[in-house]
Amino acid sequence: MQTTDFAINPTLRPEVIYLGQERTPLLIIDDFVSDITALRQQAQQSAFNPDHTAYYPGLKAPLPKHYVAATLTTLYPLIYDVYQVPKQLRLKPQNLFFALINQTEDTLQPLQCLPHFDTADGHYFAFLHYLNPQPHGSTGFFRHNPTGYERISEQRRQHYFNAAQHFIDQHGNPAQQYFVQSDAHFELYHQVPYQANRLIIYPGNLLHSTLVNTSTDIDSSPISGRLTANIFTSFL
Repeated sequence: MQTTDFAINPTLRPEVIYLGQERTPLLIIDDFVSDITALRQQAQQSAFNPDHTAYYPGLKAPLPKHYVAATLTTLYPLIYDVYQVPKQLRLKPQNLFFALINQTEDTLQPLQCLPHFDTADGHYFAFLHYLNPQPHGSTGFFRHNPTGYERISEQRRQHYFNAAQHFIDQHGNPAQQYFVQSDAHFELYHQVPYQANRLIIYPGNLLHSTLVNTSTDIDSSPISGRLTANIFTSFL
């Protein structure tokens, strides 16, 4: 599909990989838009601000409506198919923003120093589009060692929180740094490299984290920072 400003690549070749022991599908689509320059320029002209209602360690700016419409119109049939979403449920966009990491490690709160999940809703999905050409940190997916969980469903949620708190009570708070590798609490079992114009889609209840490279990723500039376009959707 094409719009005035953003043309989706007409020869998309989505790849499905299956993550971890739970074999959760993750979609990877390289060369997603025909010309990434227009989207980068839109970001460079946008006003980025911190979001004090969320734990994201950086800045956000609104996504262009044309880009969101083109992306969702093109990809929503894949979500129904790959994730077997019931046909009676309808797509509902939730959060739509450009993002840049700019928070230094000495300012992180404890929850920002652990892998996280977005929601326990099984029909909530993250669309993550990497935009800049420079090398930046990958997106990592984690297994919680005490429980073995990779996805946190509503049924697992309380057990996961209880087990995680028990581990912290025994071993102390995580180090005040970005979580980028395996330890006794979480195992990093898969990562998707940041590559310009690569879009990935995954369920929001997967445990995940940006594998922040502190030398390249903590940067408020949309020209050189770890710029992403983020779309979060539910099916209700």
